Amino acid sequence: MTELTVFFDSQCPLCAAEMRRLSRWDRQGRLAYIDMQGEGFDATRYGASYAAMDAQLHAQTADGQMLVGIDAISAIYQAVGKGWLTWPLRWQWARPTLSWGYRRLARYRYQISRLLGFACPDGVCSARYR
Repeated sequence: MTELTVFFDSQCPLCAAEMRRLSRWDRQGRLAYIDMQGEGFDATRYGASYAAMDAQLHAQTADGQMLVGIDAISAIYQAVGKGWLTWPLRWQWARPTLSWGYRRLARYRYQISRLLGFACPDGVCSARYR
């Protein structure tokens, strides 16, 4: 049974690699994936704007609640049985700093992809510099 629907940017090499890793870990089929670059994707259908969903990872629970940023990350890892990897995200005192750091990573994910040596589709990483 799907617990979470994860919205991701398939043009981001780092993001796509993470979704592949999550799908390998998801032996119970708890995650569903929606590619925001896919034909016909409409963020308003999920009560959000494309800009907001592009800025941070979003995941929607089975009951329709939208989780954003580090809350989405924590829930996703919990769903695939790897919640222990995100235990610092549960520290209330650290959440503001971790959230800020995640937003920076998300904003520069194309540049980080390039720096880490991920193959970028035909100049996408350069074109997405924000």
